[in-house]
Amino acid sequence: MTPKSPKSSDPSSPRDNPFRALPSVDEALRLLESALDSAQAPTHGDAPRVIPRAVLAEVVSNEMDAFRQRIGKDKLDASAVQAEIEGGQLVARLLAACAIERGRGVVSAVNATGVVLHTNLGRAPVHPEVAERMRAAAMGYCVLEMDRFSARRNERDARLGRLLSRATGAEAGIAVNNCAAAAFLMMQTFAGGREAIVSRGELVEIGGSFRVPAVMERAGVKLVEVGSTNRTRLSDYADAITDDTSLLMKVHTSNFRVVGFTEEVDAAEMARLGAERGITTGWDIGSGRLEAEGAQSLDIVGDETVLRDAVASGVDAIAFSGDKLLGGPQAGLLVGKRAAIRALRKNPIYRAMRLDKVSLAGLEATLELLAAGRGDEIPSRRLMHLSVAELTPIAERIAAALSALNGFEAKAVDSESQPGSGSAPTVFLPTKAVRVEWSGHTADDLATRLRAGEPPVFVRVQDDAVHLDPRALLPGDEDRLMKAFGALAY
Repeated sequence: MTPKSPKSSDPSSPRDNPFRALPSVDEALRLLESALDSAQAPTHGDAPRVIPRAVLAEVVSNEMDAFRQRIGKDKLDASAVQAEIEGGQLVARLLAACAIERGRGVVSAVNATGVVLHTNLGRAPVHPEVAERMRAAAMGYCVLEMDRFSARRNERDARLGRLLSRATGAEAGIAVNNCAAAAFLMMQTFAGGREAIVSRGELVEIGGSFRVPAVMERAGVKLVEVGSTNRTRLSDYADAITDDTSLLMKVHTSNFRVVGFTEEVDAAEMARLGAERGITTGWDIGSGRLEAEGAQSLDIVGDETVLRDAVASGVDAIAFSGDKLLGGPQAGLLVGKRAAIRALRKNPIYRAMRLDKVSLAGLEATLELLAAGRGDEIPSRRLMHLSVAELTPIAERIAAALSALNGFEAKAVDSESQPGSGSAPTVFLPTKAVRVEWSGHTADDLATRLRAGEPPVFVRVQDDAVHLDPRALLPGDEDRLMKAFGALAY
């Protein structure tokens, strides 16, 4: 007797059960690997980013889970599931998920925002010679904690300390991994378990919601606030000193300015008060404006404190960033009096914060360029000095090229950009930007597509349009920008 065919409602039939129509994870993985083999993997830098098979399996598993949820939510039947698989939609979704996986992490990007020191995009790009020194240090052995002429062990940042002394006029200097670490080390070394006096108007919050009072608490420091939000006098510091006071401190106001009826304590006056009372003085000046011989002045960033002036004030220890106005790799630098720097170095916490060989090599090379009178070659300094006259032909060239693409309208317009990264929050640099509109798409949609593209491009969105500011474009970025837009043109 011939068996009966299963009825259409029989859930055991692969033909009628949408879940049984799905390929297994192993089958879907093979489909994905075959598609990847025939596609060219996008590169970020010099080498393609290869996704390990274990990660591919995770991508497949996640997509299959999502497919099962869609079957239940959208009431997909077996034929609809089979159609998606045979039509290539499943593989397309898997490839899209792989593209997102490849695009995560530290990848090269085009900065068309005009913000030179863009925190989210890695702040200061380093000079090619600096990058080469960092590459060489990373790829091989290097002299790090030894004087090769005497074969004696020394401090890994001994040469950096000498370069910092020459550049700033300080007696000594050391480096840690960022300016927040430098400020923490300063607080903990000089006031751990004791009191530190800070103006109420300088109790700032920096990026990532880190607040000076919270940092001081973690450093084991008892905060003593003096003055008011807008006015603090030297007498406020003097009146607050007790037998438990061990640090008088000033803090850069980073991303904001208080204007109008204001008053703050002069650093030199605070230094004299500290010397008279036998109390250490510290100053976190933030960005670190270094005026170098043979280079254009950084007066374009306004009233940011000049490093040599900070050192000349007599404050015992001064903290600043290496990757902002200095134009080097990420670091927190500390300069000042020899005794203060020696105390910072002896703190066991310093070892947890010290720099690796790659960052040290980059900082040494950056300071050597500045000492050689080549400061204008450092990318961040050069880009901030670009004039509207220099930017206009670039903007017009980009606008013309974009207007030639189907679906895009572009024109050069007058605009403004900022230095960025907490440096000079009230300073706006005149620039010439490119206003771009994409037919049938919103500005936010275009910005999203550009960020997700290859290469990723970051822009400004204002006045219902995308604005490309050429101020922060590096050599080769124009071609990369056009490649990104070309991929979107229809």
